[in-house]
Amino acid sequence: MNIISFPHKLFLYLKQVKTEVKKINWPTRKETIRYALTVIVISAAVAIFLGGLDFVFGSLLRKLIVL
Repeated sequence: MNIISFPHKLFLYLKQVKTEVKKINWPTRKETIRYALTVIVISAAVAIFLGGLDFVFGSLLRKLIVL
């Protein structure tokens, strides 16, 4: 890479980035909140489900070891 062309390439890159960022379809505040709440609810449901499985299998294993 030629050191002289570096500033020109950097400027061109940043100009292209600015153009691409303008094309982004950003979600609205309402959509962002809805998506975040969806992720939190699904994560909590999966955590409860896996915690329940852990409890059941742990209890079964303790009963098998005690016998």
